Amino acid sequence: MLRRLLTLLAAICTVVGLAVLLPASPAAAAPACAGAWSAGAVYTGGMTASYNGHNWLAKWWTQNETPGTTGEWGVWADQGACGGGGGTDPGNPGTGFVVSEAQFNQMFPGRNSFYTYSGLTAALSAYPGFANTGSDTVKKQEAAAFLANVSHETGGLVYIVEQNTANYPHYCDATQPYGCPAGQSAYYGRGPIQLSWNFNYKAAGDALGINLLADPYRVERDAAVAWKTGLWYWNTQNGPGTMTSHNAMVNGAGFGETIRSINGSLECNGGNPGQVQSRVTKYQQFAQVLGVPTGANLYC
Repeated sequence: MLRRLLTLLAAICTVVGLAVLLPASPAAAAPACAGAWSAGAVYTGGMTASYNGHNWLAKWWTQNETPGTTGEWGVWADQGACGGGGGTDPGNPGTGFVVSEAQFNQMFPGRNSFYTYSGLTAALSAYPGFANTGSDTVKKQEAAAFLANVSHETGGLVYIVEQNTANYPHYCDATQPYGCPAGQSAYYGRGPIQLSWNFNYKAAGDALGINLLADPYRVERDAAVAWKTGLWYWNTQNGPGTMTSHNAMVNGAGFGETIRSINGSLECNGGNPGQVQSRVTKYQQFAQVLGVPTGANLYC
């Protein structure tokens, strides 16, 4: 009896020993995390954000609703754990942006040192759907389109503020109930999209959780804030167009509609074909840098 028991124990130890020595099966890698969720950012249906180590999908328009706090009836759908570091571009995993720093420098060789790559990537969390929606090609097309328009507005990321100072007093709409607390001439164009007018500073600041109405000068002091104002306009404002520039690029309307959303009839429909061509040429150049086709409907 004792011998049989010892034999059984030896067999169990052998099996256990083998189990310990066998290598564990590698765990499946978690998907990359999307851009970090931001309370002040606006998310529309289909946009993603990461929060507490999970990716979350917005079911419809939302702002200031923390992912995971309202159960199955909430606006956010849990997409499971993510692996951090997030990246849509395998060649640039550090930032998660489809444009690498080397490509950014190639696009803007003579840029003002104010417009840093780190400032741009820091701003991405405010609008995580930007250049992060659709196929890899669409993501890169949107990034190229945004940066092409930015290049046009700022002379290749050279100008931080509007150069025609005679225009400065014109951007205060005194009919607004909040007026112009920073002064009559304080709301001139600044940043990558040249944000101007007191009502735009108010709306952008409210969306971003920054009091830009009281301190519009912050847009020319803080690179990340400057980039955020450009992304705010791109992702949320139709301007004189019929859709946001973001939607124009991710829904296939084309680059021409981004021009319409930024400058409307001032350039489109024959308003200023030279300016339109300038934007289109820059978009073609940037799309080539990123290795993607431009898509259709380049002109407005």
